[in-house]
Amino acid sequence: MSDVNGNGKFLVGIYDDDDVVLKAVKDVKTAGVRIHEVYSPFPIHGLDVALGHPRTRLGIAAFLFGLSGTTTALLLTAYTESFDWPMIVGGKDSYSPIVYVPIIFELTVLFCALGMVGTFLVSNGLGPTVKPLMYDLRTTDNKFAMTIDLSKNTIGEGDIEQILRKSGAAEVNIKQF
Repeated sequence: MSDVNGNGKFLVGIYDDDDVVLKAVKDVKTAGVRIHEVYSPFPIHGLDVALGHPRTRLGIAAFLFGLSGTTTALLLTAYTESFDWPMIVGGKDSYSPIVYVPIIFELTVLFCALGMVGTFLVSNGLGPTVKPLMYDLRTTDNKFAMTIDLSKNTIGEGDIEQILRKSGAAEVNIKQF
């Protein structure tokens, strides 16, 4: 039995080419095998669609972080100029947001950037004490790995191994965490 973090018994198919692994994902899913994840040394166009991942909502998060930065900048400059340290120069209004466009822009970018870094770390389960699960070290260099969680598949281990080999896997290994 495996948990959300990937602890358990896995069958790891190692592939040599990105086109082969992309086609293999479709073949393996067609055979009725549930794929845990595919690891690659570089992004493969169309892999997320082939795996069935939903469309990302990171754009919404970025917009909300930017909106909070803009709101904070407007409130900060309005409070500072109108209440905390009002400076009436030449009889002009005590608050003119046009003057503070650079501050508003910079806080918008700052909040968005820091918020997206935090979102990335939280959504990927990363942190200073997290030890990454490495199914095969060669996936950081030149190989592609398709991992199959054996506890989440009704098909037997031997049958899944044959499906992986038939789909173009150069080797198939068992990895226990």
